[in-house]
Amino acid sequence: MNLYAAVIAVIVLVLLTVSLARLGKVKTKADYLVAGRSLPAFVLVFTLLSSWIGSGSLLGGAENAYKHGFVALWQAGGGWAGLLLIYFIAPRARKFAQYTIPDLLETRYNQTARVLGVIAILLTYTAITSYQFIGGGDILHLIFPDVITPILGRYILAAFVIVFTAIAGMSSVAYMDLFIGLLATGTMCLALPVLIHRAGGWGAVHAALPASHFTVFDDLGFMKSLELFLPTCLLLLGNQSMYQKFFSAKSEKDARRAVVGWIIGTVILETVIVAIAVTGSALFPTGEVSKAPREILAYCGLHGFGDSSAPLRLLGALLMGAIFAKIISTANNWLFSPATNLVNDIYARYINPEASNKKILIVSRLMVVLLGLWALFQSLGTESVLKKALYAYTIYSAALTPVILAAFFWKRATAAAAVASIAVGTAVTVSWEWVAPHLPLALGERDAIFPALVASLICLFAVSRVTSAPRREQLEQLEKA
Repeated sequence: MNLYAAVIAVIVLVLLTVSLARLGKVKTKADYLVAGRSLPAFVLVFTLLSSWIGSGSLLGGAENAYKHGFVALWQAGGGWAGLLLIYFIAPRARKFAQYTIPDLLETRYNQTARVLGVIAILLTYTAITSYQFIGGGDILHLIFPDVITPILGRYILAAFVIVFTAIAGMSSVAYMDLFIGLLATGTMCLALPVLIHRAGGWGAVHAALPASHFTVFDDLGFMKSLELFLPTCLLLLGNQSMYQKFFSAKSEKDARRAVVGWIIGTVILETVIVAIAVTGSALFPTGEVSKAPREILAYCGLHGFGDSSAPLRLLGALLMGAIFAKIISTANNWLFSPATNLVNDIYARYINPEASNKKILIVSRLMVVLLGLWALFQSLGTESVLKKALYAYTIYSAALTPVILAAFFWKRATAAAAVASIAVGTAVTVSWEWVAPHLPLALGERDAIFPALVASLICLFAVSRVTSAPRREQLEQLEKA
């Protein structure tokens, strides 16, 4: 157990060192929010990879794989499909070169779209941050079961994340992600074949589990699979955290190159995560982890290498440490992004437009702390990470992704339509839990993604057709991109 504690301690110290090392480079608003637009492709690859693959994959996706098998790749596959489309969006986003998605919404639509966009982002991003705290708390409890409860672990993880994120902003986040991405990718790829060998080989894994674990449809059905696929795909296409990374790129060429590396890394790492969880379900079909299957990856790190040689025990500790670091990394990204909205889209836009760089940096760090506390509060009332993830993804997918894509690719989309689309997509998702029980069973038993997305798209297209086309000046800045 001391080995696991030592690895976690070393990782925390490294992350703190990286954050402090970047602090001296943060002098202006642009330095804090978009790393001075200086990130090269190599750094971008790993910060994109680390921000995307967090507790949603490591806990929610792994839980799904433990229970259902490789059908869990539908959730990951939504991201892969989105990435292929992002290859064509990334250079245009870098040309636009603003700070946040609401900057884009106001430029293309109006101020109301900007404000509604901020609300949808706050709901989505703090929800996603909240279950990163759950994942980190679970890991700390597994390592220190007699000292740290899962709830206490959430408080500790929240403290780490708030401090790391507040120190140096995007620069801190990006360079921590470089270290974490390399550690996680290497460790998980090494751990998978070792765990398969300990299970008796792939044939033994296959024999120990139902045949449905090795199909892509049978266990969940096509519609349920789409309910995993669509929210992930649409969240990725409109993901503000991703666009901020493109705004932070050194050049359009770096942005496009980073997407290629991101695609390769994401396909490999998410497939490995699902394969480890499936192997874990063969190794540990009963016991503590069967009651909390979201912990399967960390459980494999803790118990899958325990009686092995010293190098393999170290690999198990590194696997646990890599998962812990990935959760911190993802929480940093998803916490930092909405803080930039409150600073750039509310404080600097409406409250204090003449604020100095020094004052903006102070307010930025305060927003990180306040939003971190809000995310912690949400985590205390959350039981299912997968359910929380799909809720958060759906808000963004229905409310923002359609109007973001329309901003780049559909000149006829109007400001009134964007406002209606964002408002309706958000409202349907947030209210679905209360509305669904009163609807016919065929509709009420479905997740919110289909009704929320359909309602949002109807508003976008129908209102655009009955309102005046956008003015030429609304389109010019994006056409240049």
